[in-house]
Amino acid sequence: MVGLIVAIIVFNVIAFKTNRTLTAHQILHIWMFTIAFQQLFDLMIEYKYHGYWYFDQEIDWLGLLPHTLLIPPVNIMFLNWYPVHKTLIQKAAYIVLWVIFILLYEVITKLPEPWGYFHYGWWKLWHAAILDPFLLLILLSYYKLISCLEKRAIQK
Repeated sequence: MVGLIVAIIVFNVIAFKTNRTLTAHQILHIWMFTIAFQQLFDLMIEYKYHGYWYFDQEIDWLGLLPHTLLIPPVNIMFLNWYPVHKTLIQKAAYIVLWVIFILLYEVITKLPEPWGYFHYGWWKLWHAAILDPFLLLILLSYYKLISCLEKRAIQK
């Protein structure tokens, strides 16, 4: 629990103190998209198939903390620092570095209490290594969509 609270505070402070790119509207969109998308994914992997879980295998109030306050600021940091005007190689390297960061963090979350709070069922780290780039690309696509819609709304 201690590790989760520290991570929530650190990630949120970094996300909001370093933000230079995202508007408040975009942050709200990303925050809500992250919660909805993670809940949709976890509904199947966490709750139906018991691939992994936070704290314990049952649905509980503590499990809402990582779903609502931990992952959204990480996505905000990812998008805020994304190298929009760089080469495809630099963009791919950026995504690879973020996947490495996420995997390292996932390893830390598996530490014993009070630092750890994440547990594996059949899910393994290599599952995350394969899936995380796709999840980041989905997030990036959603961000591009809301940015495009914002520009279109301003032009009207």
